[in-house]
Amino acid sequence: MTLPALLTLVVVIGAIALLVTERLPAAVAMIGAVVVLLVFGVVTPAEALGGFSNPAPFTVAALYVIARGVEKTGMIQPMLARGLREARGVHGALARLLVPVTAMSALFNNTPIVALLTPQVEGWARRTARAPSRFLLPLSYAAILGGTLTAVGTSTTLVVSGMMQEAGLEPMRLFDITPWSAPLVVIGVGYLILLAPRLLPERRRTFEELEEPGRGFMAGMRVEAGGAVEGRTVEEAGLRDLPGVFLTEVERGDEVIAPATPETLLKRDDRLIFVGRAEEVAELGQSRGLRYDEHEHAVDFHAAGHTWFEAVVGPQSRLVGETLKTADFRSHYQAAVVGIHRAGASLRGKLGSVSLRAGDTLLLLTDEGFRSRWRERSDFLLIARMGGLVPANPAQVGRLALILGGMVALLATGVLPILHGVLAAAFLLVATGVLTPGDARRAVDFDVILLIASAFGVAAAMRTTGLAEVGAGAILTAADPLGRPGAVAAIIVATLLLTELITNNAAAVLVYPLALGIAGEVGIDPVHASLVVAVAASASFLTPIGYQTNTMVWGPGGYRIGDYLRLGAPLTLLVIAWLLAATHLYAG
Repeated sequence: MTLPALLTLVVVIGAIALLVTERLPAAVAMIGAVVVLLVFGVVTPAEALGGFSNPAPFTVAALYVIARGVEKTGMIQPMLARGLREARGVHGALARLLVPVTAMSALFNNTPIVALLTPQVEGWARRTARAPSRFLLPLSYAAILGGTLTAVGTSTTLVVSGMMQEAGLEPMRLFDITPWSAPLVVIGVGYLILLAPRLLPERRRTFEELEEPGRGFMAGMRVEAGGAVEGRTVEEAGLRDLPGVFLTEVERGDEVIAPATPETLLKRDDRLIFVGRAEEVAELGQSRGLRYDEHEHAVDFHAAGHTWFEAVVGPQSRLVGETLKTADFRSHYQAAVVGIHRAGASLRGKLGSVSLRAGDTLLLLTDEGFRSRWRERSDFLLIARMGGLVPANPAQVGRLALILGGMVALLATGVLPILHGVLAAAFLLVATGVLTPGDARRAVDFDVILLIASAFGVAAAMRTTGLAEVGAGAILTAADPLGRPGAVAAIIVATLLLTELITNNAAAVLVYPLALGIAGEVGIDPVHASLVVAVAASASFLTPIGYQTNTMVWGPGGYRIGDYLRLGAPLTLLVIAWLLAATHLYAG
């Protein structure tokens, strides 16, 4: 191995370590890797910056704008509302939910689809006395599967398409990937409809888990001096049999009274710890003589116009590892956190001192504009307003449908390349007033764009230094007893594992040069090898952090990590088996 190849290997390993440990944002880790390779002369400036002249980042950016148009107009919620209302039984409801979601994810970014539908599914489940856990994780998995149906269904496929162009191959057309994914999608969605109710336990939604401490929203309240609660027992103050809320303990200085009994006398500045449903925790603030303990984080939203939101902390959020105090939550977000839910973990201490994690669900008291300010940022994966969604705008929906229909027709017939078609659609959404220029600008996740563009520089280093060739040779040697199927299986498994550990886009970029090297050695068409990587890099079914839609439903569904493994492991095995079969069928 040459010195440049060795240096590239060290840089790649370091980047993967930073991505896995999340010590740095993914985009920063990848940009840092490219800068190191550039400084040491491993790549030229043209190679380091080649990703910024590749169509992939710009295509992904345009698709973010299109997805924002779908979200803003409220186009997709009415399409599912009637089907859910008429559904009979869990299997029927899953079919009416997952089939259209899979179809929509083939054309639109699946993240806003899941974000829009999660509150709707939750509300429907509450009204029909069903557990959201039976539906939300299948919703995420169906959206992931649907994204593999076309070249624009997920950013990962577009990244691979861009890598193909860099390697001198023709970029993907809209349906090039469909034969490699359609059978997998049909079987996978059928599996979710038939077996998800059996494999997923009936978890209570995040606001209904009251039996165990820490399994619902936790909120702290203080006894106000001279209020209606001070000097009374728990029972006399009416805090014993609250609907949907349980008083777990009373903290008085260094003394902890747990459990709080009906006879416990409440004194000035006692801290009362409640666990319960979001709606009921929210109403605690209306109790005379009690105030939210986290008042130092609160804003005065008790006047007209205050609104309750649930927000799920994202893995790239600045809040991960911080407390509400250290993050200066009140000043930065102009919102008060009055409850925190963490699936499967008991939260202790003051809310302001809880170290936040990805997947935590925050109950917020804030103003009406909170969601519009923060929905396009990486801080929160999901922001759901309590009390319903904004109705669709018929005029804007009509314009959006016309623009998107034209885009799909032009891409499907090959009249326009994918980049041209999606850029034109994004422009028309702004030109026709469906989106404002500000909406379009805020829609783009620039962290993802920078990650994709910079990753091309790392891939160029792997290719030009011979590291990809060395890696491919090592894989072929290890898989030699199993022949070509073993080599293909090694690529698939490596891609799946990296997708769970780092981002799906980074996994595709890092594995792609190895896949091309192996394809050349074992006689597989490089285009077919590219499609295998594209499908495998999108198939994140094993953890709540491997893909952002999985994280979005973690808190609202009340899931445990075992739930992802129980439902996702068979899907992952299906992906491996199908891609091996497809390679044999299509690649010869």
